[in-house]
Amino acid sequence: MQKVMIHPASYQDCQAAVDRAFELFPVAITGRKVFIKPNVLRPANPEEAITTHPAVLEAVVRAVEARNPASIVVGDNGGLMAYGANETSFERCGLMAASHGHYKNIGLEAVEMPFDAAYGGKVSISRDIAEADVLISLPKFKTHGLTCLTGAIKNSYGLLLGAQKAQFHKLSGGPVGFHDMLPQVYALRVPDLIIMDAVLGMQGNGPASTELRYIGRILASNNGVALDAVMARMMGVDPAKVGFLVKAKAMGLGDYREEAITLDGTLAPIPDFKAPPLEEEGIMAHRGNLDDLVAERLARRPVADPERCSRCGVCVEQCPQEALAFGGSGVPVVDAGACIACYCCQEMCPEKAMALK
Repeated sequence: MQKVMIHPASYQDCQAAVDRAFELFPVAITGRKVFIKPNVLRPANPEEAITTHPAVLEAVVRAVEARNPASIVVGDNGGLMAYGANETSFERCGLMAASHGHYKNIGLEAVEMPFDAAYGGKVSISRDIAEADVLISLPKFKTHGLTCLTGAIKNSYGLLLGAQKAQFHKLSGGPVGFHDMLPQVYALRVPDLIIMDAVLGMQGNGPASTELRYIGRILASNNGVALDAVMARMMGVDPAKVGFLVKAKAMGLGDYREEAITLDGTLAPIPDFKAPPLEEEGIMAHRGNLDDLVAERLARRPVADPERCSRCGVCVEQCPQEALAFGGSGVPVVDAGACIACYCCQEMCPEKAMALK
């Protein structure tokens, strides 16, 4: 039997809900390496409800610090709109200060892991996540035009570095393939604890919709399938019709059935909640725009401006794929085939000499 917490909270008093989550789902933290992963889709103000709210992150960081870990790392790999903008995203979202000095750019070091042959048979995820003793995931209560909802399972998509996200969108071939792939990414490193920011949620055509909904809750579990199932029911969505939850259950990652989940708190469906359609036609209409964005992101590559470049070599040293080298012109040149479009070179360049073309 899986358990999910549903606790009343506001951003002013969410510490109590977070502390309750740690009591219900105890994790051995003392002396261990802890990684905390908020949802940081792109640079956005906290009140836009696109990213995990800084008050929730800070409450979790405080709870972890109080348990004497060996180390804490806070980070995420941004979505399609945020490649190479990790620091900018954390600053804009208010998450840098909320990290209490534990923020790290996790896009600079990768670990290769085996994966579905349909996606090349291997995948690169951030080393800091792969090597953490404890992974705490902080998803946001949001809708998603392609997957209907984006919560615990979808938040693990941020394990992937750079343009792998865009590439996987492309290789999935459609909504069915994308739903099938998501739990496989989640399974690469299953979180030990998941605490969801459901204080101010998002409805409509997420994950960056302007239609917000005050929910006033913090959700938590040590099982992402159960947590997403509870979120779906709060949205008025049948979890059995959400493809990635069906796939996750088949993989043995958890159970979405109501009788398989116990609740600490009260599950109340949100009246008139605007959830995206689950029907193929509605999803495909959204996917047309997504495909255009994916193609554009996959095509962009960094190009050094010879007038701004100081030839310091920072970009060459920091490229996780070793895709940059000094060319005959004296400035770094990218190997387009090796580049994964993480844009770390652009982010790390002290002269702001890297343009994306």
